Amino acid sequence: MDRLEILNRILDAGITAVIRAKSSEHLMHVAEALKAGGVTSLEVTMTTPNALQVISEVSKRFGSEILLGVGTCLDPETARAAILAGAEFVVSPTLSLDTIHMCHRYDKVILPGCFTPTEILTAWENGADLIKVFPAGVVGPSFFKDMRGPLPQVKLVPTGGVDLTTAASFIKAGAAALCVGTAMMPKEAMAAGDWKAISAIAAQFVQIVKETRAAL
Repeated sequence: MDRLEILNRILDAGITAVIRAKSSEHLMHVAEALKAGGVTSLEVTMTTPNALQVISEVSKRFGSEILLGVGTCLDPETARAAILAGAEFVVSPTLSLDTIHMCHRYDKVILPGCFTPTEILTAWENGADLIKVFPAGVVGPSFFKDMRGPLPQVKLVPTGGVDLTTAASFIKAGAAALCVGTAMMPKEAMAAGDWKAISAIAAQFVQIVKETRAAL
């Protein structure tokens, strides 16, 4: 899958689930639950045990049914390893220009983590496909609205602070897509293996994105 196709799938989906699973088997169940709820863009963080093996196994299991990425990627070496394991996009908590260049070398999408206007513009000028604003909960939707004024061309994606009560507000404020973690996969449900609950929450997020976008 080339970079443009990956980018379009992320944007069309409008929501990516950020997963921290305890094993590849556990993540398979989570992925199935999210897919049943309509969420097919998944980010597996490098803080997941044996993350590269998990990415490889999930990629082989679901193929193109799920768009699989890697998160908490701190350097280009990790990005390359994850891409070779099957990741189609790379997400980082901070800005690393070398990681942007590595991802583009392999024709994959990169979402560097930024928090200030200077970081955002620097990432965009260096070819970032999407900009992850993290932690978005600190600045809230108003930050996205304010950034749309001077930088309307930049595609911003909030991570942190996105839940069922704030998701619509972020989209209305100009977010190109959303990244959601524990708000979609509560720790209690993950620990209990309550996959139906996760599917139900995922479906709610999908509906919010669909309805909010349609109303704009």
